[in-house]
Formats: sequence, C-alpha cells, structure tokens
Amino acid sequence: MIAITIIQLISCLVIIAIVLLQSGKRSGLSGAIAGGADTFMTKTKAKSLDAKLAKWTKWVALVFVLLTLVLNLI
Repeated sequence: MIAITIIQLISCLVIIAIVLLQSGKRSGLSGAIAGGADTFMTKTKAKSLDAKLAKWTKWVALVFVLLTLVLNLI
C-alpha cells in the first residue's frame, strides 16, 4: 500500500510538470498581432512537442486515476 501511494505521488508530480511545460492554447493580444511572424518550422516544432506532452498527460492522468481508485478500494 505504501508503494502504491509513492507511485501515485510521483505520478501527481509528473502530471504537474507536464501541464506546466505545455504552451497555452491562446496567445492573447500578442499572438493576434505577431501571429504572422511565426515561421512554418516553429509552428510544427511547437505542435509536435505539445502533441507529445498532451499524449503523456493523458497516460499519466490515467495511471493517477487508476491508482486513486485502487487506494480507495483497499
């Protein structure tokens, strides 16, 4: 039970780190003004990194939820 709690704590910290590393979906006023200044390469690089982070967020969140349910049932 202690091991599951430690794994849950680690997954919680990983979720926090991944979410903080993701870029915002809206850039606000600066994105509207300077939106045309981005090149194609920077847009695809950001999307691929954000796509990977979003995928990892889903998997780690799933692990966190499953561990929470297991700890609740024990």
